[in-house]
Amino acid sequence: MIQAALPSPDELIRLSGLWKSYPMGPVTVDALRGVDLVIRRNEYLAIMGPSGSGKSTLMNLIGCLDSPSRGSYHLNGQLVSALPEHELARIRNREIGFVFQTFNLLARATALRNVELPLVYAGLRHRERRDRAAEALRQVELGDRMAHKPNELSGGQRQRVSIARALVTRPSLLLADEPTGNLDSTTSEEIMTLFARLHQEGNTIVVVTHERDIAERARRIVTIRDGMIASDQPHPPTA
Repeated sequence: MIQAALPSPDELIRLSGLWKSYPMGPVTVDALRGVDLVIRRNEYLAIMGPSGSGKSTLMNLIGCLDSPSRGSYHLNGQLVSALPEHELARIRNREIGFVFQTFNLLARATALRNVELPLVYAGLRHRERRDRAAEALRQVELGDRMAHKPNELSGGQRQRVSIARALVTRPSLLLADEPTGNLDSTTSEEIMTLFARLHQEGNTIVVVTHERDIAERARRIVTIRDGMIASDQPHPPTA
């Protein structure tokens, strides 16, 4: 049997022959069918595809929210595809910063407290948590909104809080799921400009979207169709 190549030092993610299958009564549905994908450090990549293409399944596997049926997934040189759930949870908290379409903020907590929460789970001391959460909020230009609760913030500001929360653990990967889906066009532009700046600052970013104009803000576009990679193309930076 041919062994999959091991990741090189500049690779953050290597997916080799990745399948994800779901039993549906008497039949099995293959959501992913032998995906091979390498994402290097400091890449800014968009994953595109229509509903049912497999892009959400791929996002869940990259985010360690699920495990493949077969194939291998290396993250930061570690084989994570066969890890048990408690180990995947540790990897998620340490290596991956999630940005969701629906923000997922605690309504009664301040912006600072919302951003601080991942560090509570990581076991950091109170002072260090507060300092790092404040730093992350300043990084997304919300230094003057730390004491505000979500209902006191605009949609774009709430999404910035969720981005700060994703950044606060200093993860290897920012993984954004339809990050502008609940925002108007002007605010969407502001959020995508922020992602571009975060990429320039050295962050590895993967955006999952069905919107072509959002995908075109990335430096590389991977299109998923019928559970397979239909195209994988570099994309020049948008002016």
